[in-house]
Amino acid sequence: MSTLEHAPRITPFLWFDANAEEAVEFYIRVFKNSRKLSEFRNPGEAPGPKGGILTIAFELDGQRFTALNGGPHYKFNEAVSFVVQCDSQEEVDYYWSRLTEGGSEIACGWLKDKFGLCWQIVPARLPEWIRNPKAMQTMMSMKKLEIAVLERAARE
Repeated sequence: MSTLEHAPRITPFLWFDANAEEAVEFYIRVFKNSRKLSEFRNPGEAPGPKGGILTIAFELDGQRFTALNGGPHYKFNEAVSFVVQCDSQEEVDYYWSRLTEGGSEIACGWLKDKFGLCWQIVPARLPEWIRNPKAMQTMMSMKKLEIAVLERAARE
């Protein structure tokens, strides 16, 4: 029986050079309720060493992903990111600090992790707040989003 038979219809597929296993272990440590599901080893015809990990299926807080050790041909860029909705400043701070370790801050709640993957760490109520132009302007001036500051701006 194929592992694809039980997969969701749409699954993000992430291309790494040769460090998919390191990335998956990192993400599983960052996100609670996460786990590695399966791995497929290189039979010898794919890029990378024979017997090495080719793909890893994993879940981050219920969202399924597949990571591939595909070689250096393609890199992540800001055109694709994953949004993490947070209910508190504590959550924003936690994900921001963990995912920027070895990575970089971008703007407006966006960051790039040490593997080059982009994330948006945002308060769950952000869409409501930025309907107010003052809150939108405030968000545009931030890197890591600050809930109290955005709430104040949304009330003005």
